[in-house]
Amino acid sequence: MLLRCLFALTIVLATAGAASAQDAKAVIDGTSKALGAGALQTVQFSATGFDFVLGQNPNGKAPWPRFIEKSYTRAIDFEAAASRVDRVRIQGENPPRGGGQQPVIGEQTQVNVVDRNSPWVQQLEILMMPHGFVRAAAGRGATVGRGGKTVSFIGENRAPVTATLDKRGLITRIETRIDHPVMGDMEFDVVYNDYKDVGGGVQFPMHIVQSQGGHPIFDLHLTDVKVNATVNTAAPPPAGGAPAAVAANPPVQSEKLGDGVYLITGGYSVIAIDFTDHITLIESGQSEARALDVIAEAKRLIPNKPIRYVVNTHTHFDHAGGLRAFVAEGATILTHDSNKAYLKTLLSRPHSLNPDKAQGLGKKPIVEGMGDRKTLTDGTHVVELYRLQDFLHHDGMLVAYLPKEKVLLEADGYNPQAVNATPPRPSSPYTLSLADNIQRLKLDVQRIIPVHYPADNRVVTMAELNRWLGRTGTN
Repeated sequence: MLLRCLFALTIVLATAGAASAQDAKAVIDGTSKALGAGALQTVQFSATGFDFVLGQNPNGKAPWPRFIEKSYTRAIDFEAAASRVDRVRIQGENPPRGGGQQPVIGEQTQVNVVDRNSPWVQQLEILMMPHGFVRAAAGRGATVGRGGKTVSFIGENRAPVTATLDKRGLITRIETRIDHPVMGDMEFDVVYNDYKDVGGGVQFPMHIVQSQGGHPIFDLHLTDVKVNATVNTAAPPPAGGAPAAVAANPPVQSEKLGDGVYLITGGYSVIAIDFTDHITLIESGQSEARALDVIAEAKRLIPNKPIRYVVNTHTHFDHAGGLRAFVAEGATILTHDSNKAYLKTLLSRPHSLNPDKAQGLGKKPIVEGMGDRKTLTDGTHVVELYRLQDFLHHDGMLVAYLPKEKVLLEADGYNPQAVNATPPRPSSPYTLSLADNIQRLKLDVQRIIPVHYPADNRVVTMAELNRWLGRTGTN
């Protein structure tokens, strides 16, 4: 009797599985037909709109900062699984806020190419297009949910890729999760609206909004769509010959700035201070790999002491990318009060797609806020932390001043260019604000440590900063 019941159950499950596969195939086929995907081999579209820089918001409540897409053209060859984007962007915020870089002066041209060998997150640029999705779903064991209103398949990073269908069978939204060093399992979704017949029975959305981490990263209004034309998806030849290879994580280097004070470079600059019973680091490195190297180097320079504090200058992702390694270390993250809740939320997010050390150890972030100034001292070493006022790049930006060494560590205020570079006129508002804050605080700065250290590894002085700004009468 028991064997008969088990046999019957097996038949039921097998039948249900076959029916589910048939349902998925029917829904995918219906969506493909509604989109005209079977007839679409290539597409090229032009658009205007905006792009947004992930993780460079001026505070935790603001969206990613915006740039204007003066022109945007994208070509996709679905058969070859290849794509190329050619775009020209200009400054989109006035006054410029965030952006993760100095303001765009004039126009900035970019070309991005994706092919079968690209990382999964880049391949998603094709697979999360409606016509790319139905092709991928047909060959990846897709399933159907919500009464036939969603279709899902599992991506190469083990995260579901899910499309939502409207009553016509057109795809209105595609969502998944991707790995990010700060946000962990980060949401990535695209919303499609205003479908239009663009020829040959192909329906194509004329408004596309991509979002990552809960904020838009692209908002495009299409102005022209060409189907099944010859497209160019090749990478452009490198300007001036092939560039020299750059190590993703170059070896750390260290320099003694004073008794028990060390500069660690090789990636983003970090200062390590030997306090009586612990180590304090100013900045963390731009990635977990860099942060782990910095931690090891700090413990080599200052043995047998724990890392108790790491000072985060600001929350931009290239300056917060190494913080999860310090969470794993059990260190307290010290930042401005305005950054505290945001950092704690970010660093508490799950990171299951590509687990970091903190995720593996089950560690939770310890984040401590400070006001506009704070002094760290053990009676021998002194570190003065200040929030920069009227600093458009970030509302909660900290700098660290070491009065005994007359050294200032700063991030994104002055990013030194080549010695023979021509200073921009007008000067960057970030650099002007940095110099004005140094003067306001009456800091006797002899040496500046830019977190973005100069490529030639030169010593940067206050005199150089003033010359860059055209303030020749000051030191």
